[in-house]
This record gives sequence, structure tokens and C-alpha cells, in this order.
Amino acid sequence: MPKHLIVVESPAKAKTMSKYLGKDFTCLASYGHVRDLIPKQGAVETENDFGMKYQLIEKNKKHVDAIVKAMKKADSLYLATDPDREGEAISWHLHEILKQEDVLDDKPVHRVEFHEITKTAIQHAIESPRQLSGNLINAQQARRALDYLVGFNLSPLLWKKVRRGLSAGRVQSPALRLIVEREEEIEKFIAREYWTIESDLNTKGKDFVARLTHFNGEKIEQFTVDNGARAAEIDAALKTAAQGKLEVLSVEKKQRRRNPAPPFTTSTLQQEASRKLGFSAQRTMRTAQQLYEGMDLGHGEVVGLISYMRTDAVNLANEAVAEIREVIKDRFGADNLPDEPIVYKNKSKNAQEAHEAIRPTSAARTPDAVKDHLKPDQLRLYELIWKRTMACQMVPAVLDTVTVDMAAGEGNVFRANGSTVVKPGFMAVYQEDIDDKPADAPEAAAEDEKLLPPMEKGETVELKAIRPEQHFTEPPPRFSEASLVKALESYGIGRPSTYASIIYTLESREYVTLDNRRFKPTDVGRVVNKFLSEHFFHYVDYDFTARMEDDLDAISRGEKEWKPVLQEFWVDFKNQVKEKESVDRPGVEMMEEACPKCGKKLAKRLGRNGYFIGCTGYPDCNYTRNVDDAVGASNEPEIVPDRKCPKCESNLVIKRGRYGRFIGCSNYPNCKHMEPLEKPADTGVECPECKQATMLKRKSRYGKVFYSCARYPDCKYAVWNPPLKEPCPQCGWPILSIKTTKRRGVEKVCPVKECGFAEPYEGEVPFAEPPKVAAGV
Repeated sequence: MPKHLIVVESPAKAKTMSKYLGKDFTCLASYGHVRDLIPKQGAVETENDFGMKYQLIEKNKKHVDAIVKAMKKADSLYLATDPDREGEAISWHLHEILKQEDVLDDKPVHRVEFHEITKTAIQHAIESPRQLSGNLINAQQARRALDYLVGFNLSPLLWKKVRRGLSAGRVQSPALRLIVEREEEIEKFIAREYWTIESDLNTKGKDFVARLTHFNGEKIEQFTVDNGARAAEIDAALKTAAQGKLEVLSVEKKQRRRNPAPPFTTSTLQQEASRKLGFSAQRTMRTAQQLYEGMDLGHGEVVGLISYMRTDAVNLANEAVAEIREVIKDRFGADNLPDEPIVYKNKSKNAQEAHEAIRPTSAARTPDAVKDHLKPDQLRLYELIWKRTMACQMVPAVLDTVTVDMAAGEGNVFRANGSTVVKPGFMAVYQEDIDDKPADAPEAAAEDEKLLPPMEKGETVELKAIRPEQHFTEPPPRFSEASLVKALESYGIGRPSTYASIIYTLESREYVTLDNRRFKPTDVGRVVNKFLSEHFFHYVDYDFTARMEDDLDAISRGEKEWKPVLQEFWVDFKNQVKEKESVDRPGVEMMEEACPKCGKKLAKRLGRNGYFIGCTGYPDCNYTRNVDDAVGASNEPEIVPDRKCPKCESNLVIKRGRYGRFIGCSNYPNCKHMEPLEKPADTGVECPECKQATMLKRKSRYGKVFYSCARYPDCKYAVWNPPLKEPCPQCGWPILSIKTTKRRGVEKVCPVKECGFAEPYEGEVPFAEPPKVAAGV
């Protein structure tokens, strides 16, 4: 009979650990949290020293019952939940439940923690248990109480002032503010025109490009040339002065080193998985959890492939570094191995929730070695982590840079820049991506770097053409998932383990939508942010949110008591909530226009699908119209001429829903027929999966274009990029797709992710969306 009970959070982890611990242990899973605050007012007793009223989570009752039953037969208890505050709290809740059930008696209780699920790590943890940490438990209780107090007091106020079903959160509200303020910046942005003067040159049979930096002795700044007439004037003057050639004034050669990025933290993993793999933060964390908990590699070998994935530490264990260095030496050569291991230091003063960065549990376990046992998402994420970990312990890359200044007459200077990789070092394995990088940024990626022909001072080069190029300044970009996570981290909003849930909440509450993988606030999101910013600015202030996180960290270190922190917050917060009960409702704008039905005033209101115009006499008068409809327009739906509903023969009408206009049956809700307002365009490309229909261009409910089989839902094949009727030369898949990126331009790529084929495409992009013009252009 097993002597010991060990409890973890997930069944996958329990299964893996059972293989390591042997017959003396029973390993059970709690399936996550086991208790939470009761979901109603009074769960946090603010007038009774912040007592917390917990209840068992109903869906996990059967799992808790199994743990209670097993504990009756066991001699000791090992609590092995995740090695962070949340995991500590789950262990504490389990301990409290088992005490209440009177099954612990005097049996020893051990808290064990490990940062990777390997046999060695688990056995070491069992041999080195500790007591439950009161500081970590108090910090997590304080966090939960704060989130509860904000949610259960602000959310009802939003229901009264905006609409039912909304919520406000301690960390989601500042995150929403970030997105709304960025959108307001974009809307206020006025584009400025500027011109650059480029020259096409040739020497020794090689073409290259240079840019004008000085004209008549004056340095060319961004807005020195701000109109076409001035650009044409300079163009003509340069052609006259140059007479078809430029003279080399100077050749400056330098060597620079580029250092590798540190190993992954939760934040940087989410950012890179978004940039490189297109994963959402939730998808990244879900896949990382699977890799951490253990994968079956065949022959009965179940092992965790990565270390714990909720961490803001960048250091690596000495044993791991030693193995990484051995793998680098064997696979990439001794010349790519630095003399001493590279040590990375945390930038965050509070980086302490785990002891290591995210890394493979064994560097020798390459992506190729495990690819047959992993799903596509798991393999792609594991490969990303493995490569980043290898690269972080490799030598820097060495690049030669060349700057050549050339004269076009007196006082006119063109400059050409080029660089070559002398020694790729870590870049042979991995390079970190950067968000929203300007196309002309000097730190170009290796594949974009130019090699200039050899030139010497005093020689002349052929001038083939001078090209004035028009540009417009662009507004700041909307946040992507990667850049939002980076911003949340830089402001100290939330912690690594909360980023995915923050983003999920903003989307699920329909405060934001994703447009081309960029966050755009909805009307509801704007109104909620406006209300909170005007009336609760202190609580959506970035510095206040960061200071609160610092207080929670101080509690976890034992430097502060948790109840005084709650008391200080609650006194001011409750008074402010009470004061705002009487403020006017946001999201309602009175209009001078009279209702065409009853003559009362009209108002612009916020509804479920955004703003609309309605009569203030509602419900006696039901007049409404869309905001963009003409003044005095009827609210009667527009009938589709010459067509009847295919289901019930009633009239078809044009309606508007949360995702735009569509055609629906006038007999709704008795008949629920609906169809798109615009017929999808036929690409003429045969579906490569079913080969029974062609691919149609469609729009998702969020307005994003995609291409799918006309037989949907019988055939669900779809791609995001325009399909091309051309087989993949690498894997033979019947079609390619056309992908456009800032870095690589337009490419033909294989839609089969595992293939990876890509090559430049120079034809027209079929079915492409018209380009968006920057504000003010």
C-alpha cells in the first residue's frame, strides 16, 4: 500500500511523476484551484479585519474528494503544486480543506517545489522539502482580495452607468487604457510629407544605392525637403553638378559585435511566439504548459521537456549551462563557444518568482529528436525555446560595416552603408525579432544587410540615376500581442503569469478587437476607459498599478504585512465608489435634432453593437437609426428587391449586427435565415484538400480577410493569405499562398507549416486589400 500522497495541479503532471516516484507514492491532481472566494458581496469582510470567505469550487469537488479519501490511507502528504505564489496558495487551500476534513491528524505535511519535471529534479525536491510559505500565501490572498474588491465594486457601477455585463479589473483597466490612448494618438496624428533623394550607382559591375546627406553644404534632415517642387529642384541641381559620376570622399570601415538575447522569461517567450509563430499569449502558455508537464517520447519514456514557464528570471542553473556548452561544442563547433559561460542578470528588481529562465530540461534533446512525438504547435514552441537557449550561450556575431561618402559636385554628399557578417556566432542559430521596426532602421537583420563593392578614396563611380522619393510620416502602430505584453511589463502592470488572462478578458468583454493582429478598442471599450479615467484615474494610473504590484512583492518577501496594505487601499477606494454613484451616465450624448416620430430630443447612445441614435422618449417611442444614416432616416429595415427568404418565402431585409451589415429574414425570430451582404469573391483556385470546389475570399466576424473552400462547412480548409494556383516545389502541396511582410516583402509561401518553403514573388497580389492611407494624407 502507498505510504505517501503527493498532490500536483494537473493530471498530465501526475501521470509523469507517477513513473518517477514508484509504488510508495500515490500521485493525484487537484485540477487547478480548489477553493475561491464566494461569488457575492461580503466575501472579503472589510469591516472584520479582511476576513476571507472561501468555498469549494464545485467542478473540482470530485477531485478534492479523491484527495481526502487517499489522505486517510497515507502516512504523509507532499504538496507539489507550481513553484509560484498561485501554486503556494493552492497548496495552502488543499491543506486547509484536509484539516477541516480531519484527515491529517499528526501526519507530516511537506511542501516541495521543482522547476522541471525530470526524475533528478523531482527526487531532489522530495529529499529537500520545506514548510508552506506564509509570506507567499499572504501575498496571493492580498492579490485575490484586491481583485475582488475592485471587481465587485466597480463592475456594478459600470452596469448602472454604461450597460449590464461589463467588468472592471485592477490590471485589465490600465491595459485597456494603454490600447485606447494609442488609438487616440493615431486618430489625432497628422501626417507630414518629406522626401529623400536616392542615387543608383555602379562600380566594378556591381549596383548599389546611396542617399543624399548634404546639399550645398547643408545637412539633409528628415523634413529639409518637404515638397515635390523642392525635391525636383535639388534633383536637377545634382544632375548638373554630378555630370554622371560621383567621387569617393571617404571609406570608413568598422567591426562591431552583436550579442545574443538572454534566455526566455514568460514575457519574452510570449512576445517571440507572437512575432515568430503567430501565437496568442494564451496559445503560447497552453502549449508551454504541455511541454512542461511531460510528453510521451515513446518506449514508456514520459518527461517534461522544458523548465517552469512562469518566470521573470534570466539566469540558468550551472548544470544546465554545462550541458548547453557541451551541445554547442558538438553541434556548432568549439569556435562558437565562449571561454566562460555568459551570465545574464535580471533587469526587474522583483524577478524572484522562479529560480531559472525557460529552457529545455536537456539541451541534448534536440527538436529533431522529439519531432515525431510532438504536435505541430508543441514542436514549433519547443524549437523556439531550444534555439534561444543554445544561442544565449554562444559567441557574439561579428559584422564588418562600411560607410562610403561620395561627392556630387561641391558641397553635395551621398552616403552608402553596407555590412557583412564576418562570423555569424549565435546568429547561425537564432535572432530575436523586434516589434514595429522601421524599414530603414540601421540595425538590419542579417538577411537584409547589403554588401558594397570595394571602393577607395578618390575613385569615381558611375551615376545611373537620381530618384526623389516621397514619404509620409506614419502614426504610432496599434499594439500587437507582443508589443502589448512588452508595454505591460515595462509599466509593471500585472505579472508574467497574468498577461495572457488580461488579454483574454479584454477580448472576451469586447472592449477590444483584433484587426490584422493589432488591438483596436471598441466603442464599449472607449466608454469604459473614459468613465474610469475621468472618475477613477488613480486606479488606472500606470504608476499606481505598478506600486501596488511592488507592495504585493514586498508582502511575498515578508517586508510588509498584507492587511495594512489592503486597509490603505480600501479606505480611499470605497469613498470614491460612493462619490461616483451620482455622476451622469457616460456613452449618452444629447442632440439638438428632434425625433421624426414624436418630436422629442434624440440622443446618441451606446448599445450592444456600438453607438446608435435613438429617441429619448423610449420606450413610448422606439425610433432608432444608425449613426451614419442621414438625418430623418426611417428606422424601417431596407427590403432586398426581387428576392424572398429561401426558407419561408418572407421578405429579405438588410440588417445591422455587431459585425456589420448582413441580409436576414424579416420573419425573425420565427425564421433565422441570414447571409452575407456581399457575395464572396471566387479566387478560381481549386481547394487543395477536397478538390471539389474553389476557394472564396471571405471576411471573418472581426473584419479580417481569409480564403476558404466554397463547400464550407463540409470542407473547412482555409488560409489567411491569397492562394496561388501553383504547386509547392518542395513538398508538392497543390497551392501556394502570397504573404507580404515589412521585412521580406512579397513572397510565395507554402501553406503547409511543416514545409517552410518561401521565395520572392514579383507578380501582382490577387485579391489584395487596398492599402490603408495614413491619417492626414
